[in-house]
Amino acid sequence: MRRIILVGYMGSGKTTVGKALSKETGMMFYDLDWYIESRMRKTVSEIFAERGEEGFRKIEYNMLHEVAEFENVIISCGGGTPCFYDNMDYLNQQGDVVYLKATPETLYKHLLMAKVERPLIKGKSSEELITYITEHLKEREPFYQKARNTVDVTLLDNYDKINITVEKIKELLFSTRTQ
Repeated sequence: MRRIILVGYMGSGKTTVGKALSKETGMMFYDLDWYIESRMRKTVSEIFAERGEEGFRKIEYNMLHEVAEFENVIISCGGGTPCFYDNMDYLNQQGDVVYLKATPETLYKHLLMAKVERPLIKGKSSEELITYITEHLKEREPFYQKARNTVDVTLLDNYDKINITVEKIKELLFSTRTQ
């Protein structure tokens, strides 16, 4: 039984890397935000709009405790997931947590490439976005750094770079111990 849990700031490549790692290992992949949307039958943006961030975080907490009980899975957490309640401690108890670490500049580039609507950055100009990422990452980094494993990610703009990251994670988790 194994659980690999990916954490990091929005745009760090958790979903992209998680899908690729799932394909490599044959383990099921769950994106926590997608799981929440499926169970709630609403988008994360809709939940934020209806219930605010606090309401969303309560739902996220409950869904995290659901999905983190699954076996032989790779879970991609939302960027804020580790920063609320006791989530990071819980994640470390549930499996192998990997922090996908990136610079604010890299995150900015990833977020521009992704073209996904994210409630926390919606409507920000380029200058506002880089400032927001830099300041927000400083607040969240202490939580991310509680992960037992860290992989520095650079711009994940092609399959080779994604595969290199997947191989780093496999080396970290599969060569050091077996379960």
